[in-house]
Amino acid sequence: MAAALRILLLTHSFNGLAQRLFAELAADGHEASVEFDIADSVTEEAVALFAPDVIVAPFLKRAVPESIWRRHLTLIVHPGIVGDRGPSALDWAIQEGEASWGVTVLQAEAEMDAGPVWASREFPLRAASKADVYRNETTTGALAAVREALARVPEWRAGRWQPRPLAQIADARGRLRPSMRQAERALDWARMGSAEILARIRAADGFPGVADALFGQPCHLFDAHPGQRPAGCEDAAPGTLLARRDGALLRATADGAVWIGHVRRADSPHPFKLPATFAFAAEVAEATEAAALSKLPATLMAPAGADPAALGYRELAYRETDDGALGVLSFEFYNGAMSTAQCRHLLAAIGFARGRPTRVLVLDGGAGFWSNGIHLNTIEAAPSPADESWANIEAIDDVCLALLGLSDRITVAALRGNAGAGGCFLALACDRVWAREGVVMNPHYKNMGNLFGSEYWSYLLPRRVGEDAARVIMRNRLPLLARQAAAQGLIDDCFGADRADFAAQVEARARALADDPGLAARIADKARRRAADEAEKPLAAYRAAELDMMRRNFYGFDPSYHVARYHFVLKSPQSWTPRRLARHRELGWRARAASAA
Repeated sequence: MAAALRILLLTHSFNGLAQRLFAELAADGHEASVEFDIADSVTEEAVALFAPDVIVAPFLKRAVPESIWRRHLTLIVHPGIVGDRGPSALDWAIQEGEASWGVTVLQAEAEMDAGPVWASREFPLRAASKADVYRNETTTGALAAVREALARVPEWRAGRWQPRPLAQIADARGRLRPSMRQAERALDWARMGSAEILARIRAADGFPGVADALFGQPCHLFDAHPGQRPAGCEDAAPGTLLARRDGALLRATADGAVWIGHVRRADSPHPFKLPATFAFAAEVAEATEAAALSKLPATLMAPAGADPAALGYRELAYRETDDGALGVLSFEFYNGAMSTAQCRHLLAAIGFARGRPTRVLVLDGGAGFWSNGIHLNTIEAAPSPADESWANIEAIDDVCLALLGLSDRITVAALRGNAGAGGCFLALACDRVWAREGVVMNPHYKNMGNLFGSEYWSYLLPRRVGEDAARVIMRNRLPLLARQAAAQGLIDDCFGADRADFAAQVEARARALADDPGLAARIADKARRRAADEAEKPLAAYRAAELDMMRRNFYGFDPSYHVARYHFVLKSPQSWTPRRLARHRELGWRARAASAA
């Protein structure tokens, strides 16, 4: 591990990579603080206040000012292989079908992304969206490369090591490429097959999306998945909308079909991403009534021996082991957001699982995000955001209650991806919570306009960590690594070198639980403890108290939640760095740091 350093994270926003680096570097013993890249003068002030040993820039949208990089060691995390330059690194790599890609840590100089190389990592490039690759392989590679670079800082300062100038790296595969324009992303539905269309939309996922049109209206497309033409649509012209399912629209390509999950309409008063059928609700209703667009039901539990690919895109899926001892309920909601309708669908799926003769039920959430709680985008777009907030929180509370009511089996929350706010407490409604190494949790609500939160957190959190620790966790408002959460007792275990290893271990551990001769006694003890807790204070009382506070958030005189949600959904530019992140801007921080040392 590198010698302890004072590190300023200079970033456009506190995205997933910045959160992971902040938490991991602090856990490594470094003194880390964050400053949002708002203006040159603000950055200069932050550097003067913090006097960092090194500046690490994990996510920027503009060049670091010369007044900074000439005077202070500044390391840029670039999501591309050595030699790659330009702001659309992952976009080009995914759209052009690179077999492997990487991340490079380089020193800031006058030319962007062209400074000396401090460290790099490469990885196989999966057929996945840009956001998914960024949250997983890119983030993992960046952490390893940043750690390697930081370990070299003392040697560099002593003159015993020098970074490699890019011009001297003979095997550098990367090259300078411009920002990818919509002209390079454009879709030709009449000519392009599904693979090419998927690659183009995936390359633009997260931001900026692919400019196109649906129902004759301009929009940007996101969240694409492979699809198959349904019976009777084999001869449909490419570009034709064929069916709808789980908020997505199925569109014909030159050789098949793809699902479009989310869009951003150009003519909408809500200029942010929404489920496709939500954004085009009136057009979908009209096309459905005219029999031009059918609802394609999703199969929750596939028949034995069925090919999962043939079942197509679906947000929910249920499967069992051959002996029926273990059930796995998978849910994949875009960016971890769970709308009122999605919560109700998940509730129905839990009801189905409850009727199955399993002994252990695994809740397998999304690969990128296990869950982030209520769906702020659909709330913002509702006629009454306050009323939709209320409906959404009631719906997710119902899901938690259903899990808590599964007293005849053991439930496991398997966190492949990050979890935030209500999603964290939804996981705690299960008997066991297991997380993949590298998962980041944000078990608090107050960052969203001082939101109080529900999901029975006032019962679930103290039950795991005690009242005092629960208060500390809810006040902290900072990202928490899964291994730290396990050490605090917030979750039960953290394991898995990567997603495949985690999935295999979850299956093996859950199967071991199901086959444990003492399982019946565990289930009986669980039922007794739940009955005792209910007698002491009913779950309904916890829910009522939480919702009383939430009513104030949604309908009270303080508009903080509505303002924060609006800016979050609209991706408003940052105007200042929250003090919980910018510790160098806290009054008296130098004295406290010196005292702690």
